[in-house]
Amino acid sequence: MPLVDMPLEQLRTYRPEIAEPADFDAFWKGTLGAARAAGGEAARYRRVADSLLTSADVFDVRFPGWGGQPVAGWLLLPRGASAPLPAVVQYIGYSGGRGLCTDNLLYSSAGYAHLVVDSRGQGHDTPDPDPMPGPQWAGGFMTRGIQDPEHYYYRRLMTDCVRAVDAVREHPAVDPDRVVVSGHSQGGGLALAVAGLAGDAVAATLVDVPFLCHFRRGAQCATAGPYPELVEYLGIHTRHDPEAAFRTLDYFDGVHFAARAAAPALFSVGMMDPVCPPSTVFAAYNNYAAEKDVRVWHFGDHAGGHGSMAGEQLRWLRGHGLGA
Repeated sequence: MPLVDMPLEQLRTYRPEIAEPADFDAFWKGTLGAARAAGGEAARYRRVADSLLTSADVFDVRFPGWGGQPVAGWLLLPRGASAPLPAVVQYIGYSGGRGLCTDNLLYSSAGYAHLVVDSRGQGHDTPDPDPMPGPQWAGGFMTRGIQDPEHYYYRRLMTDCVRAVDAVREHPAVDPDRVVVSGHSQGGGLALAVAGLAGDAVAATLVDVPFLCHFRRGAQCATAGPYPELVEYLGIHTRHDPEAAFRTLDYFDGVHFAARAAAPALFSVGMMDPVCPPSTVFAAYNNYAAEKDVRVWHFGDHAGGHGSMAGEQLRWLRGHGLGA
């Protein structure tokens, strides 16, 4: 059955009250400061000689993320293009990683430097070695370390994503003033987090059917995807105090990151999305502090506008002076 959420007219003004921790900014300032202070090995770029691609030069990347731990990525540079280039940093959907270097060719084909960021513990090339205190829902990541924001999984992953922007801005082929962050689903939620945390290091944000927004609403409405993991966990482990988990999640809610964003953003939403219900997307969109626009796919599911969204995003970037 199609998801029935709210009418579009109601969604456009939907601004739920979501508790923001009093130390939200201090928490993230300390988190990112510690990651940068941890150092780690400087970003490394190894050219992939046998990529089979003729339009792009491909580099196998390792850059320092959470705790200085190495995070994998692919950097694709359009062959023959003149530096400095605008760059797109892409974050990946839930349970996926950077995949193969041939999986994501859109942005390099359009003339952008393109960094595809692996997701620790989800992809094959970046482990998540930190201990996991307390119980979690088996097989997923959403409840890993949820008992304490200091140990929550997304603290580490979001830190990696900010550090990816730090790394790509230092690459000699990249214009550091034209870095775009992008992602679909979990990747969209991560792009939104980086927009709120990285300040003017981000020139624009592409937030496609984002996950990690308005967790409580997601738990109440989503019928597929990761939010039901949270419901299963809450039903077993916190039946007497579910608010403890939500107090952790408040540090990672896209609604709060949206309120701190400074770069223009293009969102998308599928009105029949069972994974990231439209109300969760609009909760973040309506709180987004900078210039914004949204593409509404009235009969779209979690794929949103499918391939049509790519053209929308490229035209929107060019309209904001971020064309290649």
